[in-house]
Amino acid sequence: MNTEILNKAANEARGLAIDAVHACSSGHLGLPLGCAEIGAALFGEALSFNPSAPRWLNRDRFVLSAGHGSMFIYGWLHLSGYEVSLQDVKDFRKLHSITPGHPEFNETPGIEATTGPLGQGIGNAVGFAMSGKRAAAVYNTAEHEIFNHNVVALAGDGCIQEGVAREAIEFAGHNGLDNLTLIYDSNDVTLDAMADVTQGTQSKAYFESQGWNAVVIDGHDVVAVADAVNASKVNSNGKPTVIIAKTLIAKGIPEVAGTAKGHGEGGANFADSAKEGMGIPLGGFHISDDVKAYFAAQKDAKLAAHAEWEKTYAAWCSANPELAKQLESGGISESAEALLEKIPVFADDYADATRGTGGVVINALANQVPQMVTGSADLYGSTKNYIKDGGDFSAKDGAGRNIWFGIREHAMGAICNGFAYDGLFRPSGATFCVFADYLRPSIRLAALANLPVNYIFTHDSVGVGEDGPTHQPVETVSGLRVIPGLDVYRPGDPEEVAAAWACALERNDGPTALILTRQKVGNHTDVPASVRREGTLKGGYILKKETGDLKIILMASGSELDHIVNAAKELGDGVRVVSMPCLERFDRQSCEYKKSVIPCDCEKKVAIEAGVSGLWWKYVGSKGSVLGIDRFGISAPGDVVMQELGMTSDDVVKAANAL
Repeated sequence: MNTEILNKAANEARGLAIDAVHACSSGHLGLPLGCAEIGAALFGEALSFNPSAPRWLNRDRFVLSAGHGSMFIYGWLHLSGYEVSLQDVKDFRKLHSITPGHPEFNETPGIEATTGPLGQGIGNAVGFAMSGKRAAAVYNTAEHEIFNHNVVALAGDGCIQEGVAREAIEFAGHNGLDNLTLIYDSNDVTLDAMADVTQGTQSKAYFESQGWNAVVIDGHDVVAVADAVNASKVNSNGKPTVIIAKTLIAKGIPEVAGTAKGHGEGGANFADSAKEGMGIPLGGFHISDDVKAYFAAQKDAKLAAHAEWEKTYAAWCSANPELAKQLESGGISESAEALLEKIPVFADDYADATRGTGGVVINALANQVPQMVTGSADLYGSTKNYIKDGGDFSAKDGAGRNIWFGIREHAMGAICNGFAYDGLFRPSGATFCVFADYLRPSIRLAALANLPVNYIFTHDSVGVGEDGPTHQPVETVSGLRVIPGLDVYRPGDPEEVAAAWACALERNDGPTALILTRQKVGNHTDVPASVRREGTLKGGYILKKETGDLKIILMASGSELDHIVNAAKELGDGVRVVSMPCLERFDRQSCEYKKSVIPCDCEKKVAIEAGVSGLWWKYVGSKGSVLGIDRFGISAPGDVVMQELGMTSDDVVKAANAL
């Protein structure tokens, strides 16, 4: 290790950060300056990666949880040879640059995760580590080891204070993720004040109590950092490791170093004096020739290591063609139609809640789609998504397909995102619908980063009954629907559940929420299963066409589909029944198709859903009627609550007649 050149590189990385933040008068200098030696140790010594192949399967994954310190990662990606040019660094925070204010997945080579909100990156890193453990357990053989990488995350006090991080930390320790290293930038400062104003945790003791190895080092000693990271990567005691690196925030700018003022861009006002103090030439964005040469040599060495791995991988592929095919198709390339063929049609006398049907469907798919893994927030018995014979993921079984998240919805969301960022497996997580808000930040990030995560939310409405309004979601489903990029399915019968799952697995460019009932729903066998399945693939469809001239359209999703079917029988001729399991997918259909299902010239329309009414008005128009629940629920048996709140076929008939 060339300590002298790495320390020089650390100072020059500080200079890049100062210049970039100064140029746009925006950004956070505290972490890039305070963690410069950590960056030098990681990217100049300890991490295994190939800048020319950023998604190399066996690379070490580095996650910057403290995403506000983005100039840290951009500077080191540039120095280590990724396709992040010096001009890209100069374009920090500019429109359409690949160096945005917080790192964004798929926008910058070498960025593993979108980590804006604090703490998310720690949960993501846990997901990456689980994915790595499972990849090693599923794909490595006695003859060929193709997965042995590690996951390293860098986080600060702000990340670790967040509840999502605490959930993820406890989960990681319990599950023995010894391929995970967390570097804690412990600088005793938060944005508003010194850290002791808001925290008093004894960090080493805390992590050890959670089943982690914990070491404390000088974060400005590049040798100590590299040694600690390298030691954590070969630890064999079955525990993740935290490296508590004591650092000086905004090191290099004496006017703000070690204070809360060093967190943001204020230190950039002292750019010239700071660079003079560090021996960096003035003029901006300086990188010395010897630092360039060092990292060029490092890149050559990493390319050679990658080439050696490629030989092992080629031999593994030759010896394990079926596993190789499975690994290479981690994204699931099958269409929804093809996936539906894997799910048998339900018998005419089948009767169950859609959560129960979901359990049947997920097992039918899991038997033929080995990439699927699923978890539940201590609710498998209620959410019904357990993969039979899939095994349980644990410290002893990395191949298990069922993840016991415990009562940790927020971490479940962030961990599922980590799985999806890694791209090797297809994750899903389950809880009650009303608790979706506990993982909403993770759902939002999955949609933002186009991650194919599936969420299973059961107990979907006031039909939950006696548990009362705290457990009866009325605004939750619509609240999920307004997240851009999230598809929300609320299927109304068994075949719609099957098609909803097929759509969810087909989708590789964003997340999907499956909203399922606790109470039984009808099985509309007088309509062919193919019609219900194909209609669900379009998001909305005509379940039952009117006889004679069209007079009125009834539409619904989920369990309320039964109500409009029954109402149509009472209303007689001229009534069209439209099922709307996924508003988002329906809205993406052609204008011609949408008008064929809900024609504009029929002004009499009634929609019913056991939730807030607002989103349905665009379908019924100003002359239509929406039966919704624009209030909280009631504690009583589910059918009583539904009747009390106007969710019955009789209410649909009354609304239709009133038009």
